Amino acid sequence: MATMIEENGPSTHGQSELSSSSSRVRQKLESLLNKNMRIRMTDGRTLVGLFLCTDRDCNVILGSAQEFLKSSDSFSQGEPRVLGLAMIPGHHVVSIEVESDTLADTQGFGGSH
Repeated sequence: MATMIEENGPSTHGQSELSSSSSRVRQKLESLLNKNMRIRMTDGRTLVGLFLCTDRDCNVILGSAQEFLKSSDSFSQGEPRVLGLAMIPGHHVVSIEVESDTLADTQGFGGSH
């Protein structure tokens, strides 16, 4: 049975399945708060910072963010540019990785290393 999303939220058809699924997703996102993340963007830049929040449009807010430009040399990332608080529009996100030092706390996230 399909769930219809209305302006005021989901309808009652299949609501228990939807709330169970959204509850698991919410718990997973909450477990990632304040973890170091690496976000690759469509223009080749990579941002690294603390995951602070996201929204329905998949926009991401990183704190203490640093920007790494795409380098022609695959072994060198170059010097980072400190951005501080950064908002990454969801349509520019190519991939999101939880950094390996914080990955142990987020087993099952589905990230690849």
